Amino acid sequence: MTREQKIPGPDHPITVEKNPQRVTVRLGDRVVADTTAALELRESTYPAAQYIPLADVDQSLLSDSETTTYCPFKGDASYYSLKTSDGELTDVIWTYRTPYDAVAPIAGHVSFYPDKVDISVG
Repeated sequence: MTREQKIPGPDHPITVEKNPQRVTVRLGDRVVADTTAALELRESTYPAAQYIPLADVDQSLLSDSETTTYCPFKGDASYYSLKTSDGELTDVIWTYRTPYDAVAPIAGHVSFYPDKVDISVG
């Protein structure tokens, strides 16, 4: 299957910049990620997404998911679930392992769904 790759532009801008603030992700009282090396991705009219280096995420909580999605601006996304004491929270984290050139800096980073975890910036 051929997938159309789109290039960000005036009609659909995407920027990736280093976030100078500390970003912390919690699931209840548990810190899942803590970093001062986050990237902030702003895409069109969507809320900004914090992309955290995978190395700054508690790897013991991650479980690979079989879910995949496709974004014509960023590429193929893979997902992680979080292991909790109550079971597994499915597809909380996404990552672009080999993103398109326009967003290449997000490789090696993950982002969290803000409705599934608490994300604090600052």
